Amino acid sequence: MSRNIIAILRGLRPEEARAMTDALIAAGITKIEVPLNSPLPYDSIAAMLDQAKGRATVGAGTVLNTDAVAQLSAMGAQMVISPDCNPDVIRAAKTAGMLSYPGVFTASECFSALRAGADGLKFFPAFKLGLDGFSALKAVLPADAETYAVGGVGPADFADWQKAGITGFGIGSSLYKPGRTVEDVARLAAETVAAYDEAFDGK
Repeated sequence: MSRNIIAILRGLRPEEARAMTDALIAAGITKIEVPLNSPLPYDSIAAMLDQAKGRATVGAGTVLNTDAVAQLSAMGAQMVISPDCNPDVIRAAKTAGMLSYPGVFTASECFSALRAGADGLKFFPAFKLGLDGFSALKAVLPADAETYAVGGVGPADFADWQKAGITGFGIGSSLYKPGRTVEDVARLAAETVAAYDEAFDGK
């Protein structure tokens, strides 16, 4: 079962990357991002790509410009995630054959992202948009648009967001934060996957 859960490992250090990759994949999380404002992010991403060996989709978050997209593409990264909606970044990612998940909050940003070729919309910060705000936007979006709630949304919220029509989640500090052990992350990843599976009823 492929789950639309993106693990956001903000603050990850390169020496943790391989073990965290294995722990997440073992739990059933196969989309992993390292934000570019982490320590030596490209080193961590390179280690994760090597460790995953095709078992997971690995990429970067907080991607703000096309230079970063080019560097990620050259490494073989598969996913570009941003906090904002920059059509140039989206188009560069798609031209390079990578998945693109830009950050959006308004109808204008949603449609700008989709027109540029985005694979999914990252609603950020989701806790500020809320279920009512998302439901209003969902009503005007294409029915097949992939939507991710990111920011202040954790496993306890999955069922409510699923009922509102969300198709996935980006999970950051409730899964990983600097100083957390591999064992901690493995346990939290398993809890996250269990909550997702319950919310989506195995879909």
